[in-house]
Amino acid sequence: MQYKWRVLTNTTAATLMAAIDSNIVLISLPSIGRELPGTTAPILLWILLGYSLLTAVVLLNFGRLSDMFGRVRLYVLGFALFTFGSALCGFSQTGLELVGFRLVQACGAGFLFSNSAAIITDAFPPNERGRALGVNQVSLVAGAVAGLVLGGIITSTIGWRWIFFVNVPVGIVATVRARLDLKELARPEAAPRIDWAGNVAFAGGLTVLLLGITLGGLGEVTSAEGAGIALLGLLLLGVFVLIERKERSPMLDLTLFSNRQFASSAFAVLLNALARGAFTFILVFYLQGPPRFLSPFTAGLFLIPVSGSLAAVGPVSGWLSDRFGPRPFLVGGLVVSSVGFLWLSTIGPNESILQLAGPLVLAGAGMGLFAAPNRAAMMTAVPPTRRGVASGIGTTFVNTGATISLGVSLLIMTSVLTRGEVTAIFLGTAKGLAGSSIGPGFLDAIHLIFLASSVLVASALVPTVLGARKPRPAPTAPAPEGPDVD
Repeated sequence: MQYKWRVLTNTTAATLMAAIDSNIVLISLPSIGRELPGTTAPILLWILLGYSLLTAVVLLNFGRLSDMFGRVRLYVLGFALFTFGSALCGFSQTGLELVGFRLVQACGAGFLFSNSAAIITDAFPPNERGRALGVNQVSLVAGAVAGLVLGGIITSTIGWRWIFFVNVPVGIVATVRARLDLKELARPEAAPRIDWAGNVAFAGGLTVLLLGITLGGLGEVTSAEGAGIALLGLLLLGVFVLIERKERSPMLDLTLFSNRQFASSAFAVLLNALARGAFTFILVFYLQGPPRFLSPFTAGLFLIPVSGSLAAVGPVSGWLSDRFGPRPFLVGGLVVSSVGFLWLSTIGPNESILQLAGPLVLAGAGMGLFAAPNRAAMMTAVPPTRRGVASGIGTTFVNTGATISLGVSLLIMTSVLTRGEVTAIFLGTAKGLAGSSIGPGFLDAIHLIFLASSVLVASALVPTVLGARKPRPAPTAPAPEGPDVD
């Protein structure tokens, strides 16, 4: 098998595993809340948020480390760490332990996410990158949706702990294959330097921002205190930008944003992530909450149209964008997604699977059209020595947007429902409140969230139209001597 196909096979498996675990826990949260001692609604929420938050925090630095010390080396380390974290999660005895062990998983996922696109870009020629990244990006989003179906099946049959244990044998095999099959094609940077100040400011800012949103939204602190904490987080993120402007070896290389193609792709993907981050989160509780109360397995089946349409459209979009340029596929994908979210903002309380299929297919197909051409344009715009950090920036924007989206969706829900009603929905005890206003109020919150998503996706058209063009490879240094990648 040609080297490039071994690369695509392994990196797609890695992305699929990490993406599945970003959502497989979501559909099992009520079972986890009932079985793990001392688990409260905030702890349940942070089982999700902790994973996506830490992944977002470490991605930029891990991309930087990969440019310094070798992408394949740290990618293999990530696979091993993710597998070890999965085993720890399965043995958790309390909710807080599960939050902590999910952070170990997230570190491993950070190495996988930050290096997959860069390793693919190194291995594939420019005229094939869109198709290759399309397959990889499809696995990212399809895995997030497939995790809901798998989580429902596993939790309903052998128990929630096995949503983590199943990763262990697959992860061991994939780690060994990555170590044996993959090789370094990029020249590591000389004189590596870590941007510690930038790391602390970014991690602290994003964490404090989300703490303010979640603690204020769930009533753990007053609204004024929550707003104050969130504002402090925003200030720390502002300090982070100032640090990066002066740092000689920044974790966020702001000079990359002087490239219009890279900047437009990055901001478009951030807006898209803000719109889509809470998509499956909201749909899962729409299906399992009032007034439907579907089983985890049935709820997962309702979401198959999303992953099916994305898997069908994504690779084709990447292949066609290699030939005709990204603009029509980026614009088309955002328009289709916006219409899908607008349609979802009108759903009723008891839509059938056929009634939901229309807007879900549009949402999935739109993402499939957009993802691969956008990532290919972003990666092709930078020189090979900067692809690790560029890949980290792209995936950081995805994870940061998705994490903030969850927090903002929580605020919208708590602005319509009481704290007790929101807690009951998260813990799976809302059935006892079915006679109250929780059903209609919850549906109103869902409508507001999807309407905001439609507006955010449409707003991503602005940077896309301003910056999209057929990718032109960035200037490259002479390639180091090495083995033939075929």
